[in-house]
Amino acid sequence: MKHAKRILAIDIGGTGLKAAIIDAKGKLLSEHLRVLTPHPCPPALMVKTLRALVKPLKSFDCISIGFPGVVRGTHVLTAPHLGTDIWTGYDLAGHLSRKLGGKPVRLINDADMQGFAVIKGKGLELVVTLGTGFGTALFREGELMPHMEIAHMPAHNGKTFDDYLGDKVLKKVGAKKWSSRVSRMLPFLYTMLHYDHLYLGGGNAKKLVTALPPKTIIVSNIAGLKGGAGLWYSYR
Repeated sequence: MKHAKRILAIDIGGTGLKAAIIDAKGKLLSEHLRVLTPHPCPPALMVKTLRALVKPLKSFDCISIGFPGVVRGTHVLTAPHLGTDIWTGYDLAGHLSRKLGGKPVRLINDADMQGFAVIKGKGLELVVTLGTGFGTALFREGELMPHMEIAHMPAHNGKTFDDYLGDKVLKKVGAKKWSSRVSRMLPFLYTMLHYDHLYLGGGNAKKLVTALPPKTIIVSNIAGLKGGAGLWYSYR
């Protein structure tokens, strides 16, 4: 939207839901609000919860949504941490648009949305989110590449990346052992992609207690909201 000045950014996570008003460069124009994600959380409850969350946020031109799963256009294809069986095919963008004054909505994977806020636009850049699950986004020269669900690929002893590195495991084995697991997995991603830069985000990234590989930085979890500007503007 060429003339949009205020974007309602929504970051949907398996643990928490966040929202804020941002500008065309991703700068927060309001406080960022957060509530816990209901469980179970069928689509109708998600829409109701988000509508209540964003009620204090007034005056916006369009909406950006980061969702923890595979999305196509306005619809959800998978929702591993919310229940794929009840989410597949749901028109989340369409339903939220109707509930929020008919404002235009763009929907994207949550790791992809976070990536828009942290990449530099040079070379091959990989974003990994460590939260409820394990998310990834890949950018080449600032352009978002097709989304890959690495989270559900085998990682170790028959466990997927989600199973091996997700929040449940962190709580079960503790930060030291979990950090060691992350350190062992990251070289596999480099072997697969030969990225130039790696950004670690998500709510659990700050809990890492091991040394990071070269060309790796930890980024703020609030980037999941700030990246909402990238769905409407190329601002780098």
